[in-house]
Formats: sequence, structure tokens, C-alpha cells
Amino acid sequence: MAKLDPSTPTRDHNHLDTNDRDRLIASLNHAIRHSIRLLAVLMVLVIFWCVADVVLVLYERLSSPPFLLLDFNDIFVVFAAFLAVLIAIEIFANITLYLRDDVIHVKLVIATALMAIARKVIVLDLSQISPEYLYGIGVVVLALGVTYWLVSSKART
Repeated sequence: MAKLDPSTPTRDHNHLDTNDRDRLIASLNHAIRHSIRLLAVLMVLVIFWCVADVVLVLYERLSSPPFLLLDFNDIFVVFAAFLAVLIAIEIFANITLYLRDDVIHVKLVIATALMAIARKVIVLDLSQISPEYLYGIGVVVLALGVTYWLVSSKART
């Protein structure tokens, strides 16, 4: 018996089957698929806005005195803007994969969450947060890292 690769979608469990025997369910599934397509279009718009924000942030930071130089805080603001674009692209990838395969790709969702929490860690101002908050973020990073490792190792077996 062949082992199933959890990273490869199967058609055994089709969430939004537009060919369902029940016409109401098929119609509702069709409407939901159109809603997901709309979400994909909106996410592309968000990505464009995020890219425009990166350009604006860079322009504002580089055009203020001292000209064409970034200080330490400016670099973190620029990093945060760049990472927001990358997270938006990952969310778009999640949406399009779900549309194409009709399966939630758990590994990609976990990777997106890891990227989002990594963004948070990169832009943290340690002078402004409590130790409890930092411990909480540490637990989330550890949990997501272990989960990603488990999902990845399961996919190889």
C-alpha cells in the first residue's frame, strides 16, 4: 500500500464540490468559490498597496535629513514594510492553492504564520514590551517551529 504524501492534495475530500448531487449545496459551493476568487483579487490589491507603502516609506526615510541615509529605526520600519509584502504574497499563495486544489496546505499555512511571527520578532522594540509578552512570542515561535518540523518530517516519510 502506497503512503500518501500529506503535502500532496487528494481529491478524496473535496470541500467545495460544485458538482454535488444536492443542487443547493452545489450552488452554495459555487458562490463560496467565487468569494475565494474575490479574496484573491483583493489580496493582489493589498500586495500592490503594500509595495506602494514600501516605496513611500523608503522615499520618506531617504528624503528626510540626513538625506539618503537610514538610521537604525528607519531600517526596522523598512524591514517591516518589506516583510508585510512577503506575508501578503504568502497569503495570496495560500488562497490560490486552495482554489486550485480545494485543500488547505497545512505546511504553507504554518510557514506563513512563521513568517508573520518572524516579522513581529524582527521589528520588536524590546524597550517597549513586557517580559511576559516576549515569553509569549517565544512560545509561539517554538510551537510553530516544532509544528513545521513535524509536518515537514511527516511529508518525507
